[in-house]
Amino acid sequence: MTRLPAHILQDSALQAVLDMLEGAGHRALLVGGAVRNALLGQPVEDIDIATDARPEQVADLARDAGLKPVPTGIEHGTITVVSGGHGFEVTTFRRDVETDGRRAVVAFSDDIGEDARRRDFTMNALYATRDGAVLDPVGGLPDLAARRLRFVGRPEQRIREDYLRILRFFRFLAWYGRDADTDALQACAALAPGLARIAHERIGAEFRKLLAAPDPAPSVALMQDAGILARVLPGAEAGTLPALVAAERDAGAGPDWPRRLAALGAEDPQAALRLSRDDARRQAALAGALASNWSLDEAGYRLGLPAARDHALILAARGMALPTDWPERLERAASARLPIAAGALMGQLQGPALGRGLKAAEQAWIDSGFTLPPSALIEAAMRAGEEER
Repeated sequence: MTRLPAHILQDSALQAVLDMLEGAGHRALLVGGAVRNALLGQPVEDIDIATDARPEQVADLARDAGLKPVPTGIEHGTITVVSGGHGFEVTTFRRDVETDGRRAVVAFSDDIGEDARRRDFTMNALYATRDGAVLDPVGGLPDLAARRLRFVGRPEQRIREDYLRILRFFRFLAWYGRDADTDALQACAALAPGLARIAHERIGAEFRKLLAAPDPAPSVALMQDAGILARVLPGAEAGTLPALVAAERDAGAGPDWPRRLAALGAEDPQAALRLSRDDARRQAALAGALASNWSLDEAGYRLGLPAARDHALILAARGMALPTDWPERLERAASARLPIAAGALMGQLQGPALGRGLKAAEQAWIDSGFTLPPSALIEAAMRAGEEER
């Protein structure tokens, strides 16, 4: 029998939650991502628990055990039990009663099989007992071993229950899969119009997680081939992504979803993915720099060091040969300060002319590699300021 690594189950906070449920005669099984990641040897961050206890029972048992119940999703059967400072989502076995492509109405169940059959992918429908024995109601273990991403049951049915599962398919493929089930891919492509029913915020959350994978390029390429990338992110092109991932690795830069999103060249990522204000500004700044074909010096000076590094890596992915000292050049540019101020020009330039003069001096400063003396910068500013007099 397949078992989880022993250390996963040795956490005293987890043991307290399992004791709370099993001590009252209920089943308590680790489920989903914790089981999947443990079997893959990947980090286990959050541990979810499935049980036959009803939500109200879970809450009562938690209070009786001196633990804190939080009704984070009680209408769907989930109580977060805080134990040892950690939150464990405890969810009653469920079956779907009604779905509309966005959310489900559920009924509680005592049957682990019913609970497993309503989940999205077979590798996410794995359970484990407190002694580590893995339970596999829908054949997920062979798929996990092969890194094959497959829907539970008929792909079309799973997708029609929640069209966001189309994007979840590509996200999980990027993080955990090597082999995409052909039937699943065909169903995702055929049912992609259903994504129009999903809120842009939910689409954005999934797409950001996808781009944060160690190498999302193959998955995004499949999305493009299936016509899904253009639907969720108009104007995006996946072709640069493999080279960007390689450039990141060569530079020792970690995965960064905003950089990768900028490399895709979408028309309006903020509208498509409902980005935060800060993320939208970052995308706009990078798009402007790339469209203007800024040099490394200009990018470093105008964008600051982090965004200028993104700019340089995207340029490398697009075929530009970066000089060997490009990181040092960016640092120098980002720390450069124009050695003249408006006061040096105000005696001779006023209003719009002053603005033109300062802008010209700044450009001359950048173009010189930050070497022009103040006198030469003032001269450049004067020329520009007087041009339209």
